[in-house]
Amino acid sequence: MNKIPSVNLADFLSDDTERKQKFINQIGDAYENIGFVALKGHFLDDELVGNLYAEIKKFFDLPTDVKEKYEIPGIGGQRGYVSFGKESAKGKKEGDLKEFWHFGQYVDADSKYAKEYPENVVVEELANFNKVGKKAYQMLEKTAKYVLRSLALHLGLEETYFDNYIKNGNSILRPIHYPPITTEPKGAVRAAAHGDINLITLLMGAQGKGLQVQNHKGEWIDAIAEDDELMINVGDMLSRHSNNKLKSTIHRVTNPPKEFWGTSRYSIPFFMHPVSDMKLDVLDNCIDKNNPKQFEDITAGEFLDERLRELGLKK
Repeated sequence: MNKIPSVNLADFLSDDTERKQKFINQIGDAYENIGFVALKGHFLDDELVGNLYAEIKKFFDLPTDVKEKYEIPGIGGQRGYVSFGKESAKGKKEGDLKEFWHFGQYVDADSKYAKEYPENVVVEELANFNKVGKKAYQMLEKTAKYVLRSLALHLGLEETYFDNYIKNGNSILRPIHYPPITTEPKGAVRAAAHGDINLITLLMGAQGKGLQVQNHKGEWIDAIAEDDELMINVGDMLSRHSNNKLKSTIHRVTNPPKEFWGTSRYSIPFFMHPVSDMKLDVLDNCIDKNNPKQFEDITAGEFLDERLRELGLKK
């Protein structure tokens, strides 16, 4: 496959059973063959998208010493600010050429997960930053819920199979700033080749060149979304759970041509995580004589902890 397929969530949400099944077939086929789709019909409106970009630009434009006061020690970068170059891809020593922020789950106070997650960090200098971030988080989480419902049906599960695992799940909204490049990077890129940890990732900001996906032939292809599309890919947790039936695809963000080094890039991925005690054991109906079980049993929390250490975010 040499092009990222485009699908429309409105088909899945319609009362027309044929349209709904068509969406399930299209997204299932895409995730089995390349692991990425471009999605129209999501729950983000233009006003919310515009407000979110405005707020994150204001934050990343703040002086470095102001941003760094929101870098919270001891939580593996799971909330607040993570400074430039701190994260590196698995197996790569050079840090990525980016800085980012993490909004986390808005847990009900009486939930057993309330004590498990760090609190969201409030930016005192920007009155609307946290309010806009929360709204975007919730709309992306809602979109992800229906994408996972379609994938549950594709895998032969109950439609709402994932619902209780993602309610109060450890999902993250990560606005990223790739600053202008001022000197020749020595082996570093904006985001080195990697697979995502989580169930699925919903990406805002893939409208320009930069994001590339590796197909099954090992070729790098550009993943460019239309203005009204999110780019959505399978993460390693879902790949494990489905015995690699749904593919977690390696992807990267390349450095721009030298004439564009002076420009910033912004992108905003939403990493859909389940609750930590979800078992990622391979689904029985994804195992057969041609596809024996490929992965050991592990919980989502154990897998996340293992990967955060590999990324250098947790010691």
